[in-house]
Amino acid sequence: MKKLVPFIILGLAAISVTACKHPGKEPEVVVNTPTTTDDIVKDIYTDNFGDKIEVSINHTMNTATVHLDGKTYELTKSDDLPDYTASNSEYQYSNIRGNITFLKRNVDMVLFHHKVDKKESGATKMASY
Repeated sequence: MKKLVPFIILGLAAISVTACKHPGKEPEVVVNTPTTTDDIVKDIYTDNFGDKIEVSINHTMNTATVHLDGKTYELTKSDDLPDYTASNSEYQYSNIRGNITFLKRNVDMVLFHHKVDKKESGATKMASY
């Protein structure tokens, strides 16, 4: 039994030395991601009913992405219509002087409409003579 103890200790030492070796440091991998230079504007609008629409306008590509009720609509800018208007074969988005309208073109059904809050003018100052 006394002869087995040194062999057991040497065996445990050999196992612990091999188990404790950590792998060398892995080389760092540098990933070059292309930087986009697109001019993108994102806005969120809320209508009178509490519905929210998220609009991302890419001025570089002349496209608009509209997120409404969990659906995404891809539209392209239309230069024929006033202010900022984008459309595809089924839907039309327009931002005319801050009035946001998103409608289904085939049936002229408005899916979302946001009106600009009219700012109240400050106190009117009148000259007194």
